[in-house]
Amino acid sequence: MSWVMIGSFIQGIGMGEFLFPHDIPSGGAGGLTVLFHYLFHIPTGIALWLLNTSMLLIGLRYLGLSNVLGTLAGFSVTSATVYFFETNVAMPSTNEWIDLVCGSVLLGTGIALLLRNGVSNGGIGVIALILSRKKNIDPGKPLFWINASIFVLTAYIIEWKIIILAICSQWISTRIVGYLFQLERPHLTTFKPQWRKK
Repeated sequence: MSWVMIGSFIQGIGMGEFLFPHDIPSGGAGGLTVLFHYLFHIPTGIALWLLNTSMLLIGLRYLGLSNVLGTLAGFSVTSATVYFFETNVAMPSTNEWIDLVCGSVLLGTGIALLLRNGVSNGGIGVIALILSRKKNIDPGKPLFWINASIFVLTAYIIEWKIIILAICSQWISTRIVGYLFQLERPHLTTFKPQWRKK
């Protein structure tokens, strides 16, 4: 569970400190969060939590209670982190492209830690994890294509430049997810010191 909390915190920093201040969606749920914030002025941390909670109805059926509870704990930490950073911490940079890269790397790292521990990152990540298990594929691929359709809607309503920023962010973050998800865990028990004489 500690890795779930760490992954949730890392992705929360990426979203709240680097992506959301530029209205860059972090994913499908992130796109809807930005949209809700733009239209109804709902704080992004609160909107993110409400959207992710609704997705758990799908996760409960397909992923089981333990995964849903892990997801609930994870995105609650993420939402709290987003809310804290957007209200209390000033952005270190005003360049949206620098922030896009930093935020996307953090986002992908956080999501990968969650998925490697059998927990989705909430929102569309629930669907991506279901597809990953059913099709035995890298979860980063369905995550990218599902999110892209939501980006189009968000960009159409707010500003078309968003879709370019969002797709770039998704490309970076899903590459990070794919790499870290497939990375083999170290087998510490098989380590043999080379200096020992036979």
